[in-house]
Amino acid sequence: MTTQEEQMIQQGDEAEQILGSSAFNATVNELVDEAFKAFVNTEPHETEKRETTYRHYRALVDVVNHFKHKVAVRDSIKEGDTSQEED
Repeated sequence: MTTQEEQMIQQGDEAEQILGSSAFNATVNELVDEAFKAFVNTEPHETEKRETTYRHYRALVDVVNHFKHKVAVRDSIKEGDTSQEED
């Protein structure tokens, strides 16, 4: 296993801990709820406010998906090691 793979495994482990954190999940859920409320409570002419709120929501989704990707990369590396050990 290369040093880069070891780093990616460590990042995946840390990302999994973050994703499993009740504080992280509660914070993300609260921010998503706030973004939704702000979005639906805009007036028809407040296009820019809706777009800003949508971008805020998308940023939250991107952060969560980034962590999930790190976990998936870690799992993929570990699966590769397991199959190599079996050969």
